[in-house]
Amino acid sequence: MNFNLDKIPERTQSPRSHGITMVTDKGLSLQDTRDFLSGAAPYVDMVKLAFGTAYVTPNLDEKIKIYQAHNIPVYFGGLLLEAFIIRNQFDDYLRIIKDYGINYMEVSDGSLSIPHAEKCGYIEKLAKLGTVLSEIGSKDKDREHITPPYKWIELMKAEMEAGSAYIIAEARETGNVGLYRDSGEVREGLVQEILTQIPYERIIWETPRKDQQLYFLQLVGCNVNLGNISSKEVIALEAMRIGLRGDSFQFYLND
Repeated sequence: MNFNLDKIPERTQSPRSHGITMVTDKGLSLQDTRDFLSGAAPYVDMVKLAFGTAYVTPNLDEKIKIYQAHNIPVYFGGLLLEAFIIRNQFDDYLRIIKDYGINYMEVSDGSLSIPHAEKCGYIEKLAKLGTVLSEIGSKDKDREHITPPYKWIELMKAEMEAGSAYIIAEARETGNVGLYRDSGEVREGLVQEILTQIPYERIIWETPRKDQQLYFLQLVGCNVNLGNISSKEVIALEAMRIGLRGDSFQFYLND
């Protein structure tokens, strides 16, 4: 840190197993990527190349190498894997991640209905190749039904048993599905019930909005795992984690 300040909570150190900030890259250029990392790299723990952007990103190999040169795991959005699966090209996906040196993989079913046993099968196969992050909660996307907390917990446990290192609790980039109501308000009962059964260190909560980030920081603490963070908000989030933003200013003063 740049100077001494009392009553700052202790953050986990990189490489972190928890206290993770997962950033969503929706199409940064090579120069934008370098500029982003020049200021924020110490606080970036994972980068997701959002949804299917990896397919259309110019100079993809060079971009991935920029992240890897900073020892930051980078991976393709779960939708890209779904796109390979629906086209019966899973083996092609395996070749591609090998070619690009990708060893973090996201498994989701947000756009494709995959039987859960089949989804767990993909997790099991990919876990032999690296670190798997699997996503829960996407079935709320159309608001046709709400997945009850016991089902979230059941699915999370099954996916961890299949080999997921982290479970991503769904919000999408809009922050108004899965964990959240249409307004973006947290489904607090759901979150609190999940935390009675699933270790907080194993959950990455998607929190694209500041109020959502604040909720989980207040509930779990500065070392909660947060995802879907904009590249422009990493430093601001780190300040909020440790009580140096107006919203979190009072969090640690009485410790």
